[in-house]
Amino acid sequence: MRWPQSLQGRLSLWLGLGLLLAWSLAAAMTAHRLRGEMDVVFDSALEEAAQRLLPLAARDILDRDADDAPDQRVDTLRLHDEYFTYVIRDRAGTVLMRSHSANPADFPAFSGVGFADTPTQRIYSDAALQGSLTISMAEPLAHRRQAMRGVVIGLLAPLLLFLPLGLLGIWLAVRLSLAPLAQFRRAIAARGAGDLAPVPDTGLPAEIRPNAAAVNQLLDRLRRTLEAERSFTANSAHELRTPVAAALAQVQRLMIEAPDDAIRARAQAIESALRRLSRLSEKLMQLARAESGALQPAGPIDLAPILRLVLRDMGTDAGRLLTSLPDGPVMAAIDPDAFAILARNLIENALKHGAAGQPVQVTLSTDGALAVRNAGPVVAPEVMAQLAQPFTRGATPAEGSGLGLAIARAIAAGSGGRLDLVSPAPGQADGFEARFTPGQSNQ
Repeated sequence: MRWPQSLQGRLSLWLGLGLLLAWSLAAAMTAHRLRGEMDVVFDSALEEAAQRLLPLAARDILDRDADDAPDQRVDTLRLHDEYFTYVIRDRAGTVLMRSHSANPADFPAFSGVGFADTPTQRIYSDAALQGSLTISMAEPLAHRRQAMRGVVIGLLAPLLLFLPLGLLGIWLAVRLSLAPLAQFRRAIAARGAGDLAPVPDTGLPAEIRPNAAAVNQLLDRLRRTLEAERSFTANSAHELRTPVAAALAQVQRLMIEAPDDAIRARAQAIESALRRLSRLSEKLMQLARAESGALQPAGPIDLAPILRLVLRDMGTDAGRLLTSLPDGPVMAAIDPDAFAILARNLIENALKHGAAGQPVQVTLSTDGALAVRNAGPVVAPEVMAQLAQPFTRGATPAEGSGLGLAIARAIAAGSGGRLDLVSPAPGQADGFEARFTPGQSNQ
């Protein structure tokens, strides 16, 4: 037997088994008590019937003619089941009178007033006229067993009717009692990856409320830790932009005013380093934005015009792009700025790390899935598993910060979607494909 995994199932099962066991024990105890009471009632009826019948039989026997047959069988008015049978004997044991279905062989010889049992009968014996007449009144034990079976069936029959109703009542009571706990669980399950607000604990049982408070405290500590980390990353990147821009302007002026080629070449190297630092600060701000978690809008948005705008802003790189976009709107639940950052990073990553001179395919399907495919060698599985980690780069000579795919994956997770990286590309022997699948709207 497989035990239920849920608390509701376990409580319902154990309470139901407890109800069945309690009812069965109560029925068994009641049946045992009733059996004793019924034996007393039947014995009393047997004794009373014998004591009432014996004087009447004695008068009838004494009024007989001397030539009457000693064994007089009392006929019945109509055939019926005779539960009480009797025989009346004299001192010598001769049967003087008996009921119509009595078999004298079933009645042992008189041994005294009182009750006696045979394998099939319960017998009460009594005497009159100083022992010259005796009566043995018998009741079949099968009759008592039949009556007891009727009582037991009467006790157990309601169980067959009310047990399913009782189990249903227990299940409903347990379900209603655990409804706040189920609501608390659903509230946690419905949260997005970046939603760390406290979970409402209204209506939770007193035993569960401390657990809910501990969960909310953990969420609060985690939220403050992540906010501090993101704030540091975003502020650091933002504060770097102004001095980097100023330094870049000074270096560009130095390049113009440089008196010889050696100084000019040194200034160009500094300019390239400052531009990489500027791009890194921009990527860090994008990563902080992606990890904020608030990436779902109030309602679905059309992704097609956003992707067209991103492609138009790609400039000279757009010549390598092969695009496929639906004619109609493509609705999905993701922040428009976040989708633009995600699409730009995926496309830039494909242009930068794909095979030189080979086109990059950008496909947006009607369900909102964005696929970016580029040519190139197959990426090893162990490298593929690490590609979406921050500052992780594959074996490529191209420049980069190693943040593009990390930003895209953070945006996908924060919006409730999914980013899949595949190499070789589906249907090809080589290449690389990044596919973003948006999540469902919570509205």
